[in-house]
Amino acid sequence: MKRIFSGIQPTGNLHLGNYLGAIRNWVRLQDEYECIYSVVDMHAITVWQDPQGLAASTRETAAAVIAAGVDPEKNVLFVQSHVPGHAQLAWVLNCVARLGWLNRMTQFKEKAGKHRENASVGLFAYPNLMAADILLYKATHVPVGDDQKQHLELARDIAQKFNNDFGVELFPIVEPLILGPATRVMSLRDGGNKMSKSDPSDYSRLNLTDDADTIALKIRKARTDPEPLPSTLEELTGRPEATNLLNIYAALADSSIDDTCAKFAGWSFSDFKSELADLAVSSLSPIFDEVRRLRGDPAYVDGVLRMGAERAERIAQPILKEIYQAVGFLDA
Repeated sequence: MKRIFSGIQPTGNLHLGNYLGAIRNWVRLQDEYECIYSVVDMHAITVWQDPQGLAASTRETAAAVIAAGVDPEKNVLFVQSHVPGHAQLAWVLNCVARLGWLNRMTQFKEKAGKHRENASVGLFAYPNLMAADILLYKATHVPVGDDQKQHLELARDIAQKFNNDFGVELFPIVEPLILGPATRVMSLRDGGNKMSKSDPSDYSRLNLTDDADTIALKIRKARTDPEPLPSTLEELTGRPEATNLLNIYAALADSSIDDTCAKFAGWSFSDFKSELADLAVSSLSPIFDEVRRLRGDPAYVDGVLRMGAERAERIAQPILKEIYQAVGFLDA
């Protein structure tokens, strides 16, 4: 069976963009693939995290993933730092990957900004850790958004170079899975920027922990333009806020953007927002209710993550042993 690996960072509240861009796809893929899903706390510390906050966010993120419908019995769900092989393989891959490859990673330039010299080595080298996450399980497919395609290409290059350098056919060449019509959800306050956990305005995003009243309020306050909704996709050009809200509706309704435009052509934004709010509440409120229930049962969440780490370890250890033998490390 084809094997998927995917991870999500435990930094702040998960929001609609995380759900539509990743978690909902995780749920849909679990019947077709062998799925290994991780809360990637080691990636989170590439920038400074408050230790207590990180621990709480890790558990909260796992709870949200379960609440959204990922079955921890059917899939492997675990915390990255609980499986030592991720760090062990990352070091080996640090010695395979080339500096020139990492220097071309556009996301490091965006995250480091003007202060590259003050960025952590981890932030620079984290694409190698991402490659290790995937290759440790010999994953065949990775669901990715547009902003992660470059890192997946790097993982493929590293796998190929490892195989060539050591004369083995150890790693498969992983394939991307780009799914869904709204993999890039934009801010409710600025249609030109991606919806983000780090945005200072909570009104810029729909959190998976928002209750029904909060969801409806945020949609009513979402930024729009004065024109009525268009009848075709072409007429959305230059209207980022309208495009974003219609994309969100289409994704939640499992409809195409063309059909959504046709359905609401000529509507005012106030009427459309009422429809979108009803749809968002019906889609997201059950997740909120389940997250709230799981918050009250941290022992269950911790048990799921402990079981997941044991299952991940059983898959990873024989593969790591193969890798060590290929490199020439002595057996312990």
